[in-house]
Parts: sequence; C-alpha cells; structure tokens
Amino acid sequence: MPETQQLQPHIMVANGANSSLGPVSERTVLRPHQIRWLRIVLYIIFGNCGQVSATLLTRLYYAKGGTSKWVGTLVQVVGFPILLPYYFISQRKGITPTGTADVETKPSSLLLLFCVYIYLGLLMAGNGYLFSVGLEYLPVSTVALISASQLAFNAFFSYFLNSQKLTPFIINSLVLLTISSILLVANNNYERPPGVSDGKYVIGFICTIFGTATNGLSLASQQLAFRKVLKKQSLKVVMDLVIYESLVASIATSIGFLASGEWKGVKREMEGYALGNTSYVMILVWTAVAWQVAIFCGVALVFELSALFANVIAAVGLPIAPITAMLFFHDKMSVIKGIAMVLAVWGFLSYVYQQYLDDRDLNAETKNGSEISET
Repeated sequence: MPETQQLQPHIMVANGANSSLGPVSERTVLRPHQIRWLRIVLYIIFGNCGQVSATLLTRLYYAKGGTSKWVGTLVQVVGFPILLPYYFISQRKGITPTGTADVETKPSSLLLLFCVYIYLGLLMAGNGYLFSVGLEYLPVSTVALISASQLAFNAFFSYFLNSQKLTPFIINSLVLLTISSILLVANNNYERPPGVSDGKYVIGFICTIFGTATNGLSLASQQLAFRKVLKKQSLKVVMDLVIYESLVASIATSIGFLASGEWKGVKREMEGYALGNTSYVMILVWTAVAWQVAIFCGVALVFELSALFANVIAAVGLPIAPITAMLFFHDKMSVIKGIAMVLAVWGFLSYVYQQYLDDRDLNAETKNGSEISET
C-alpha cells in the first residue's frame, strides 16, 4: 500500500503535464476508422501507379517489337509469387490489419471454394487476353479512356449480384463515362499505331470493350464471393483470393500460350527486340510486378468497400495514362479526346461525391446509435 500511495502523485503529475495537450489516445493513437481509410488511400495510390505503369509497359512491349498476345497476357497474371513471402510471414505471425479481425462463420465447402477460384481465374485470364489485343492495336490513351466504361458494366452486374443502389449521382457518373467512351469511337478512325489496319483497329476496340465488361463482371463477382462464400474479414482472405485466382489464370494462359505455338517464336522475338535482350526481359518482369500490384490493390478495395468503388478508383488513372502516353508514345490529344477525358473525370468526381454522402450518412447513423445506447 505505501508503494501504491507513493506512485499515485507521479501519475497525477504525468496526467497534469499532458492535460494541456489532451488525452494521449487522441493525440497519438489512430482510431480503427482512420486506420481503415489510411489503408484505402494506400491501396488507391499503389493500385493506380501499378495500373498506369503496367499499361504503359505493355504498350512499350508491343511498340518495340513484341508480337505475342499470349506473352502480353501471361505477364498480367504470373506476378503473384511476389506476394508469397509476405503471405507466409503474415500467416506465421498472425498479422491482421486493424479493423479487419476475423469473424467466426461457418466455412464454405472446399468444392465451392475451388469452383469460385476456377471461375474468377478464368475470368482473369480472358480479361488479360482481351486487353492484350487492345493494347497491341490501339493507342494507350484510347485503351485507358475506353476502360472507364467498365463502371457501367460493373454497375449493371453489381445491381443484380450485390444489390448495388443506383443513386442519381452514380447514374450521372455512368452516363458521363459511357458518353466518353462513345466519343472515342468517332475520334480514333485516324489515330492508330503504325501498321494497324482498319480491321485490326476494329478488333482492338471490340476486344477492349469486352475486356472492360469482363473486368466489371470479375470485380462484381469478387464482391459476391467475399459476402457469400469467403465470409471471413481478414487480410488472409484477400491474399487467398488474389493468389488462387492468379494461379488458375496463369495455368489457363500457359495452356493457351503452348497450344497457340507462340512459344516457338519467343527467342526470335527477344533477339530482334529493338531495345535489346536485357530490356526485353526487364520490361516483361516489371510489367508482371506492376500488374500484380494493381490486381492486389483492386481486390483489397473490393474487400474494403465495393466492386463499384474499386472500378471508380481505377478511373483516377484516366488523366495520367493519356498524358504519359503523349510523352512516351507521342499519342495525339485531339479536341474530342480531350472532351472525353473531361467527361470521364467529371463522372469520377460525381461518384466520389456519392461516396462522401454515403459515408457522412453512415457516420451520422453510427453516432446517433451510440448516443441512444448511452442514454
């Protein structure tokens, strides 16, 4: 007891010294809500950097002598081994981000999980091949702006699969992004990479449209899988989904690569590459890394918020990709393409404002619920 009495004044002094600065927890400890949004911001930054870098590197591969669509597809899906070290370390140490602790639920059957990973992996492989065709035959800026239309596809699929509400701001966003894509059809009859015929240009445009639709379906399906099949809320669930669907996509793409016979020309393609053998290999390696960063961050955003939000965040890179394409590939920026970019950014801001309104209403409901429970 005497020791306790002697300690009490020191504690009071310490509290007194900190009283002018406020409680320690308020000054130094982030709340779970703040930590969650910090993660989301990091996912947005790294996801967009990965997406823009991967798109530019894929176009560089084709611009300097690459011709294999299956190689362009493989680099989009085979980068998942870079996640394995962190995956196993987090498993051993039991790392779980704040605010995403596991929720005990009845686990789904292994057969159902197997079917989900197969389905998502095949969608991923098909999406990768379609975008490879688009990036071979279309300018980077055109592919980037067409990709904004995946919001419309995702909203359509999310409406049926995830009961996504379509508010006026979301509908406005989708209409603007759709008009932006339509304008590109009229704009690019004379803007195409050298050596691309009318037929190849049409094929590239159609494949890019189908690629955006496939990507929208994939993200909506991932959100459904998180809610109905995977159920647990943890980083492990996100990494399981990314790794297993990428593994399935890699196997499917490898089968297509071998069956097409394109593997026979890889050595010749590397030897004749305009930037040299080393640059050929490094471009493919860093393309794979960039795609994997973009994929992981996209899945993480679906997990944290929704598939539609992940699609909208992907649209943040819209102004970046065309500008960088102008600098590195000398893509033309016509008046129509500029208008399309403005509409795409306007559509993005419209959806972000809706997210702000939803978050504000949710915080108000949570605050009211806390006040009621206290009284």
